[in-house]
Amino acid sequence: MRKSKTVTVAGLLLASLLGAGAAHADDMLGSYVARISDRDHQASDGYALESAAQMVRQDRANWHKFHRRDSDDEGDGWFRTNDQRADLQRMLERSGAMSSSTKRAIVNGEPLIQVDVYENSVRVSILEN
Repeated sequence: MRKSKTVTVAGLLLASLLGAGAAHADDMLGSYVARISDRDHQASDGYALESAAQMVRQDRANWHKFHRRDSDDEGDGWFRTNDQRADLQRMLERSGAMSSSTKRAIVNGEPLIQVDVYENSVRVSILEN
């Protein structure tokens, strides 16, 4: 009976340590604010973008590469290169990165958004429609 209790306690301790590690696996790096304007609804070669993820990515290309910035846009230190922006788009396309109402607001308007950047994910919220 004593051996069983020791194994159970050890198992619970291990599970709690692994859970704590998983909770910190996606630490927040920071955030930035951006206006998703009409210029972010179009790719740099002029074709219309279809998804909110593409538009948020284009906003970062407009900021870093093309220096076409909206007055509400803030800089970021994570999406300077095309490869980093491709990673951003992949993270934006994951479940949980944006709610369906956030996606609709971006695709159908020019909202002010906040992008919270984590080590392995991003989360977008609307600050102003």
